[in-house]
Amino acid sequence: MRGLTRRSALGALGAPWLARGAVRKPNFLFLIADDHAGYAWGADGDRIAGTPNLDGLARESARFTHHFCNSPVCTPSRQSLFTGQMPHSAGVTRLMTPLDSSKPTLARQFKKAGYTTAVFGKMHFQTKGEPGLHGFDHCHTEDVLTGEWEQQVKPRPLPPGTRVRPPWKPFQDPARIWLNADKLPYGCYERDMRACFQVRQAERFLENHRREPFALWVSFLEPHSPYDFPYEDRERYSPARFTPPRPGPEDLWQIPLVFKDLTDSDKRGIAAAYYTSIQFLDRNIGRVLAKLAEFGLAGDTVVVYTADHGYHVGQHGRFEKHCGFDEALRVPLVIRYPRAIRPRVVSALTEHVDLSATITDLCGLEPFAVSHGHSLRPLLEGGSRGREFIFSEYLENEEAYIRSDRWKLIYCSGKRERQDGYRIENPPRSRYVRLYDLRADAGETHDLSGENPEVVTELKRRMLERFQTTHPDAAAAASTLNVDDELDFFLRPRDA
Repeated sequence: MRGLTRRSALGALGAPWLARGAVRKPNFLFLIADDHAGYAWGADGDRIAGTPNLDGLARESARFTHHFCNSPVCTPSRQSLFTGQMPHSAGVTRLMTPLDSSKPTLARQFKKAGYTTAVFGKMHFQTKGEPGLHGFDHCHTEDVLTGEWEQQVKPRPLPPGTRVRPPWKPFQDPARIWLNADKLPYGCYERDMRACFQVRQAERFLENHRREPFALWVSFLEPHSPYDFPYEDRERYSPARFTPPRPGPEDLWQIPLVFKDLTDSDKRGIAAAYYTSIQFLDRNIGRVLAKLAEFGLAGDTVVVYTADHGYHVGQHGRFEKHCGFDEALRVPLVIRYPRAIRPRVVSALTEHVDLSATITDLCGLEPFAVSHGHSLRPLLEGGSRGREFIFSEYLENEEAYIRSDRWKLIYCSGKRERQDGYRIENPPRSRYVRLYDLRADAGETHDLSGENPEVVTELKRRMLERFQTTHPDAAAAASTLNVDDELDFFLRPRDA
């Protein structure tokens, strides 16, 4: 291969993927974080975030800058991604709904293709983890993993007088406590942390299964509140480095009551804790990637990194997800496969359900019988055309969101009282829309729905189209309904 350029070498290496089946099946490593917002890492231009391992992975990968989840809450987003179906079709639109055992899943698709499948970490299946669950041969979901950690790891005592965060009791304690405004570490040295135990379990799996095709999920709880990090990180990120975002006048009506009493000092501490937890997450991802390289598996493994949804750290006065602003919907996505994917930055609009379709395509798996996504393979090969619109939903509050590269529409029926803990002072009692011009107002602070009725009409039509083509109850929608009434029909949660 003397004289072969890097570009031509990568092109030659791409051929086995395009011809699929001509070489050993690629391994698959799925790395996923909880609440990692798309803006909160160095690769996206954040100069505060300490994410050298994720940034390095991004440089070796296709990095998607406008990738969005299909629901801004853990369980619906994860099960939609895992099944390739929109949340309302997967049957999981609320936090506590378990995934139906009859649903097709990515793990089952890998299993049918002869892979050994494993998960270590949070999946939010809302049912007890056990071998075989949803296609996992080795099923160490959050309940199993926590039990193993508590049984096998005896944390060394910290120095006397060390302040550590209290047990996490959201909505029982004041928000400043469960959001860790004092930036207190978990009561462990780093090696004793649950996430580090999780990494050691994943490393052991890699060692034991490196000679056979494997599909491995390593799903971290970080940086979800209370933003866990070890004792050694207690001095990282002074709260003074952070300036709390100022909510605009149009934000005041929608700020959840639970956040109203937070002071600027609280908000700085919360941001510092969040970023400290992200740095801890980054180190653990680096450990998994290093082990993959140590075993000589990096070149033959499709690696995906993403998050279930985004997160607010003070934007719009919020400190969570559960809404339709871009901070809650946009997430990191990188895909690395040295055999076939050249490093590149992709700015096209993409969705989580597209990732499911891409994984089955990239790994040569049987496609889902029902798939609401489009394979991103054309974008991985250098194309530039993604979706015209992305769609997301939060049926707990009967909301849906649709976004183009310019416009964002938030639609809410106004008919459901919130049961997620994020009540506002004067909730609307009827449907409402918010329209933002993202080119002129990237922060989504000025509602332009009144000045642009034709844009609102078109985006509502597009939103309805997504429901009509993906919802299992579409045939039951009365043909006499107008657009708003039909949207309200689809926005009702129907989880079993």
